[in-house]
Amino acid sequence: MRVDTEIKVLDFEILTKYLGLVEAERFVSLIQREKFDYTKWRQNLFVGLSGEEISKRAIESRRQSLDQKL
Repeated sequence: MRVDTEIKVLDFEILTKYLGLVEAERFVSLIQREKFDYTKWRQNLFVGLSGEEISKRAIESRRQSLDQKL
């Protein structure tokens, strides 16, 4: 199991990889300033979607992300 500091560093690396430094810092700032319940948000994120539909959306999102990099 990773310690909290390792998790924070890895998470920020992932955010900056996909969002860039400015938007990653903006995301962190938004989370800290708002009363945001991540668990509640996640519970409602995929309501009504099948596992297959979630998978299809993830694949399409990844394709679009890769296309934008080219």
